[in-house]
Amino acid sequence: MARLIVLSCGVPTPMPGRWGTAFALQVGQETLLVDCGPAATLKLYQAGLRATDVSRVFFTHLHSDHMADFPCFLMTRFDMSIGGEPPLQVYGPPPTAEFARKLMGPDEGLLWLDVVARTNHVMSIGAYHSRGGAGDRPPPEMQAHDIEPGHVAGGDGWSVSAAEVRHAQPYLTCLGFRFETDDGVIVFSGDTRPCDEVIELARGADLLVMEAVALAGRQWEGSRTAESDTAGCATVAAEAGVKRLLVNHQPPWLAEPQARSQAIKEICQIYDGPVLWGEELLEVEIGSEGA
Repeated sequence: MARLIVLSCGVPTPMPGRWGTAFALQVGQETLLVDCGPAATLKLYQAGLRATDVSRVFFTHLHSDHMADFPCFLMTRFDMSIGGEPPLQVYGPPPTAEFARKLMGPDEGLLWLDVVARTNHVMSIGAYHSRGGAGDRPPPEMQAHDIEPGHVAGGDGWSVSAAEVRHAQPYLTCLGFRFETDDGVIVFSGDTRPCDEVIELARGADLLVMEAVALAGRQWEGSRTAESDTAGCATVAAEAGVKRLLVNHQPPWLAEPQARSQAIKEICQIYDGPVLWGEELLEVEIGSEGA
């Protein structure tokens, strides 16, 4: 059964229990990471997973609240490895490949000095052996891919496609993802205003993870061109005919109890399916119950 774990479901503004965006999606034998916002690596461990469990990372876009923890994740995955993991696969809109290379590319990556030290110093080699590694300590392997709308990748019992959504263009290319699994379809809107592309991406999904940054009609002008409020979130879910909606990317003022209640009420006036309010470390099963 596929399982979604909300690692981070907030915005760039830090809160004690909500900050940035990151999700772990367990499907088949793989753990996939969708975005890697602040503290994502810590939340991964709090959810009972390890960085070494993750085989692939997917970025919706390269705003910092969706990728700021990626250097931490990379070094944790490498440092905790005993040499048995496959190369990490990374997917995202351009310039994801350049971003990854400048972090961990041999010789040129900002983290490569650390890699050199940990693969050569007797202290670090000893730590590697103490965890179960044997022989020389290998450097990390990573393959990063710039992707476009369409089919992106697949594995045993799952495939993923992308669509361009409307958020921070022309400065950043922004994507949403549709994961089709043996247990159901999970769609991540990414950050976006309501648009035909995200409605089609989410069509008939078992679960839509969709942002809502404000109560209906409470967005300022710039936000309306780039993000969704509760009405926009609900309209996408209703028009796409999704089975369940998980509300994501709530700012501090929408996380207050009274505002949260109002937000859910507004969503339910438009969308008549089950609504889940994103909370960090929330787990959602996709499968046997038809959702």
